[in-house]
Amino acid sequence: MLSRIRAIWALIAFVLTVSITILLMYLFKKQNRKIRQIWAKMQAYLLGYKIEVKGEISKDAKLLLLNHQSLLDIVVIEDLHPNNTCWVAKKEIEQIPFFGRILDPTRMIAIDRSNRRSLVKLIKEAKDRVESGRVIAIFPEGTRSKGDKLLKFQSGAKVLAEKLNLLVQPIVILGSRNILDSKELRSNWGTLRVVFLNPVNPNEDENWYENVKIKMEEVFTNEMKNPPKFW
Repeated sequence: MLSRIRAIWALIAFVLTVSITILLMYLFKKQNRKIRQIWAKMQAYLLGYKIEVKGEISKDAKLLLLNHQSLLDIVVIEDLHPNNTCWVAKKEIEQIPFFGRILDPTRMIAIDRSNRRSLVKLIKEAKDRVESGRVIAIFPEGTRSKGDKLLKFQSGAKVLAEKLNLLVQPIVILGSRNILDSKELRSNWGTLRVVFLNPVNPNEDENWYENVKIKMEEVFTNEMKNPPKFW
């Protein structure tokens, strides 16, 4: 019962703070990265979680590959990463009344996964963002998992990295679903663990994408032997 009450509070706080953040980003467009980062750091205080970091953030990587299990995955990277991230989102988010407007001032990339031409749009817009100094962030699984394993990787991230010759940094996040599970309406206090893996150059290994998934699975499995604590 307490976990459900916490989840309701977390989602209310999330909606309110996102609403304020959207308005601020429209009013102060040049400061949208700083506004997003302040918002992200605020969530740790409001939801009562800490972040444990392993590894180092690459200053040169232009594409981040992350496993996905909770809304908090985006929040945590917005908090930690020093560069201006550009998230690849599904088009359905863009269609949400009012909240879908968060994609406009931040110039995030929305794609229609049912449309084959969306890959062309993704490559074109990602190239524009990288050239303007942004770092692309994408969930290769394409959807949220239950947090117990990684799902099959979709091909979009692979094509994007190879077409634009982007240095890739894989990232493994553990425990975010325990802190906030919006589908099951559960929330707990606790710790999130973020593991930054060594960057990968797609030009150096034709099987790089498959090997990245294997490495991320190995890290996930090993870290889950001593999982982040929650209560």
